[in-house]
Amino acid sequence: MEDLFRAYWWLMFPMAWFVISGFSSWLNYRKQRETLKLLKTYADKGQEPPESLLRVLDKPIDADSGGPGRPANYWSLFGLFAVLAGGFGIAAYMPETFGVDIGVRFPFTVVALVMGAVSVWALISAMTTRRDRS
Repeated sequence: MEDLFRAYWWLMFPMAWFVISGFSSWLNYRKQRETLKLLKTYADKGQEPPESLLRVLDKPIDADSGGPGRPANYWSLFGLFAVLAGGFGIAAYMPETFGVDIGVRFPFTVVALVMGAVSVWALISAMTTRRDRS
């Protein structure tokens, strides 16, 4: 069992993301459900619900979790992927410095190139995206 954890320790990060995203979606679902119950109460009394209550239902259910309605910060993505590309590039061409097997040179080079390409995309997106000044 210890060897299994040692070989697949990195799976904790995607699994944590999966659990946190699921919990966030569940909380957003509960918020929408409670809003609908409150609207039903207003309808049963024959009253007009407040505008702010109706606006809660206008947003998509995943709006608070960084979904399509939230603008991306391309500058931070550029910085992140540039650092990752540089790190993998250095590890690919100086593996003995990091105590890494020399056989990882090709895979690390591929990862560095992919990270570099994503970094260039983020830079172009950051330079061409207009942000609201609100």
